[in-house]
Amino acid sequence: MSATLAPPSTGGAPSGSGASGGRVRAALGHALRSREIAVAVVLLLVVAAATARNDSFLLSGDGWRDLLLTPSILLLLAAGQMLVIVTRSVDLSVGSTMALTAYLTGRLFIDQPGLPIPVVVLAGVAMGALLGVVNGVLVAYAGVPALVITLGTMYVYRGAMLSWAGSDRITADQMPKDFLSLGTSSLLGIPVLTIVALLVVAAVGYYLHTARSGRELYAIGSDPDAARLYGLKVPTRVLTAFVLCGALAGLAGVLHAARYGSVSSSVGNGIELQAVGAAVIGGVAIFGGSGTVWGAAIGAVLLVTINRALPILGIPEFWQRAVVGALILGAVVLDRLLAARRARRLDEERED
Repeated sequence: MSATLAPPSTGGAPSGSGASGGRVRAALGHALRSREIAVAVVLLLVVAAATARNDSFLLSGDGWRDLLLTPSILLLLAAGQMLVIVTRSVDLSVGSTMALTAYLTGRLFIDQPGLPIPVVVLAGVAMGALLGVVNGVLVAYAGVPALVITLGTMYVYRGAMLSWAGSDRITADQMPKDFLSLGTSSLLGIPVLTIVALLVVAAVGYYLHTARSGRELYAIGSDPDAARLYGLKVPTRVLTAFVLCGALAGLAGVLHAARYGSVSSSVGNGIELQAVGAAVIGGVAIFGGSGTVWGAAIGAVLLVTINRALPILGIPEFWQRAVVGALILGAVVLDRLLAARRARRLDEERED
């Protein structure tokens, strides 16, 4: 008689159920480790808490519409910022770029009556891309740190905006009604601006995960020196990231004019930091190499929603800013802890 006995059965389930259970546990474990899902859960909790305090926050028609519409501009900026941050750079000039393109939009409608709306939109995007070229060339080819360059161009572009616009304010009655309707109309209950922002986010995500040049952005952010040794066109790819970021900031400026129907020299003040914060909170590593555009988008929605929800929850303005700052600090610390954990795991695998 053989001395080897089969292990006792732990139940009447078929043998395949163990494998299925393992796959379910693995999927749940991956979900729990996903930064995007974690941020989405926080977003849902914030919405639930604000709605419990005041049901008009979500359940009214205006509340649902504002929840979708308000983050749209920041979504575009966060998507562009993500492209730059993933290469170990940052663009602090997006707020000033947005202001210039918003004012350009208004001036084109005033100075060129009858100009087709698509032409104006393309002009704004092209201007944003051109300003992105300036940043990209100086960072990628001159070798100056992106933080220094874009901090400088942020002030240069803002100064150009102040010189150009001065105290002038473009108002809704100076722009076509069809253009302004882009900022107010909806399709199947979803604001058009939200649809545009989601299409842009989807396009950026598709580019990053299917195009070779998109995947190379991650490689450059992970290790720029190794990317050069491998033969990647690092300066060209970094320039591309800045151009795309500028183009999306230009589109954000155009849509800002449509959304608010008014453009002044103060447009976009401080929004560049919100764009960086949205990307970091959404799981984009500040030191490059990892993150998704969907994470940046969820981070943008969370930031805007928190700013709307905290006053409803009775939290003073000081603590509102403190909560946002704590989220950003927590995201950076978590990113560093996860990076250190991955490094230790790689060291252990090498030793084995």
